[in-house]
Amino acid sequence: MLTRDELREHLIRTRIAGDVATSRENNLDHYRSVANRDPYFLFGLTGLENWSYRDVLAQMAKSAGVVADPGHREGQDTIDPERTIDALDLMAERIAAVLTRPSPRVLFATGHPTGLLAIHLPLAAAVAARGATLLTPAEGWTYWGAGFGRKRKIRYLGDVAMLDDRGGFVHTHDSTPMEAMLAELGDERPDLVIADHGWAGAAGQAGIPTVGFADSNDPALFLGEAEGKIDVVVPLDDNVLPRYYAPLTDRLVTRVSHAL
Repeated sequence: MLTRDELREHLIRTRIAGDVATSRENNLDHYRSVANRDPYFLFGLTGLENWSYRDVLAQMAKSAGVVADPGHREGQDTIDPERTIDALDLMAERIAAVLTRPSPRVLFATGHPTGLLAIHLPLAAAVAARGATLLTPAEGWTYWGAGFGRKRKIRYLGDVAMLDDRGGFVHTHDSTPMEAMLAELGDERPDLVIADHGWAGAAGQAGIPTVGFADSNDPALFLGEAEGKIDVVVPLDDNVLPRYYAPLTDRLVTRVSHAL
């Protein structure tokens, strides 16, 4: 496992944190969308308070380390690597706490398979090796979602839920699949959800302990964390080369093991 300083350098070098690829314009546009309560950007967190645009920006500066100055409207934006590592370590503590329970039930899902699946797969394997039951509800469940002209369905790879479109895993903000999964589980709710995007938002909205990952242009989960609906959110760029996440994942898995 890399030292904290080595991991910080890796995060900055690969742009998982530090000067990230997501532009300031894109960040601010998404913050306005959340302030306007656009469902696409709320990630299923329909119970969020009415955050103003300035409030969203201030919270994102606090949670993710984006530039706090509202006058900075274009160009480079940032994620603070120290916040990334701190949140990663806190996530490890929360996961380990669940794994100390008898017969823990954990649910994994990702809306960003081209990037974050590289974290979810080894983490899911490590959690299962520690005795957790990985839940796979609603496999094959299909629906017509907003913004696409054909049915999509829930499919699992390595016990991680994703949205499938004719054999390809696709990016989604949609909370509807997680809502369907939780409906099928009924009273047999998971002890923990480890997810991102709408999969995490829907679980948090349902009152299920949830930890997850989010980019600087996806503020909803950070607002949910601030309101106590999401336990931990790790700020990172969610679409760098998958292999770049390996040192981050190694720290997460190692710290979970050491906490048990």
